[in-house]
Amino acid sequence: MTPIALSIGELSRQSGLSTHTLRFYEAQGILQPASRNASGHRHYLPGDVQWLAFVLRLKRTGMPLAQIREYAALRAEGETTWAPRLAMLKLHREHLSRKIEELQSCAAALDEKMHTYQTMLSQPKAPRQQATP
Repeated sequence: MTPIALSIGELSRQSGLSTHTLRFYEAQGILQPASRNASGHRHYLPGDVQWLAFVLRLKRTGMPLAQIREYAALRAEGETTWAPRLAMLKLHREHLSRKIEELQSCAAALDEKMHTYQTMLSQPKAPRQQATP
């Protein structure tokens, strides 16, 4: 049975983020203030977990934290901000596409260099000449 809500420690383990980082994201407005249980401890609902997973995808794809914070603020305003959110994501996708192209070019250069070394290693070595005095 899957729990309905996660504690901050459980979310930390699941996401790989420290509890300090989760609290920081909340203070920065990236995460909405967590609900509290009867004893006052934070608990995160499935929607919070899904949002955090999306935030981490944005972060892994290179979106700066300031832009993630801006996107989160728009999201908090509701459906009236769909157009600016879409525009942000389109722009980020364009940046990501350029970065992917750059990385593919770098990978091709590495492949070429590895091929050069493989070719050199597969050739028979000429006998070494002794140094003359």
